[in-house]
Amino acid sequence: MVKIISFDLDGTLVKQGFGDIVWLDGLPKVYAKEKNISIHKAKIFFKEEYDKIGSDHREWYDLIFWINKYKLNITPKTLLDYYEHHIELYEDVKPVLHRLKKDFTLIISSGAMQEFIQKESNYVGIKQYFEYAFSSTSDTKTVKKDPFFYKMIANRLNCRPENIIHVGDNLEYDYHSAINAGLNAFYLNRFEASDESHIVSSLKEFEKKVRKIFK
Repeated sequence: MVKIISFDLDGTLVKQGFGDIVWLDGLPKVYAKEKNISIHKAKIFFKEEYDKIGSDHREWYDLIFWINKYKLNITPKTLLDYYEHHIELYEDVKPVLHRLKKDFTLIISSGAMQEFIQKESNYVGIKQYFEYAFSSTSDTKTVKKDPFFYKMIANRLNCRPENIIHVGDNLEYDYHSAINAGLNAFYLNRFEASDESHIVSSLKEFEKKVRKIFK
């Protein structure tokens, strides 16, 4: 029996803008100021450096790694606080969470660092809906592409993987990886509706399918 619903964070609960501006604007601006180069050159430099690491490696998601790598005089908290006004919640999130919390244990399962998860969930007022928040970058030192992350979550919650439903906006990281770990999973594509049973275009549609299939 399904008891736990797991949500991805960025692109699922919260819009991508905050993360994008921290990585593509925030870090380059700090680097440009400290190295006395143009912001344009700094942005090109960081884009190239991010591409060298790639999203299949946990360092790509680790703000502390990048700050230490280039010896930048800033803390993750300072950087995230500065850009927090860019955090924006999808409109369907709170009503769905409010209803689902009555019947399920809700958790966040994200590739973002814990610092991002805590900042975003606090800022938009959804932290109270979740019993736990797991980060592949911070908690397992892996990426969500690795099914080990989802298996770890089931182990931490002392439940079988099939007792968890996960939903997220990355087909490989949120759907295939979760399925490979033994979870139930849905792929959230907010930009295109689909007749496929495992694809939803909103969290409202996700809730309907969950209640119909797992009632």
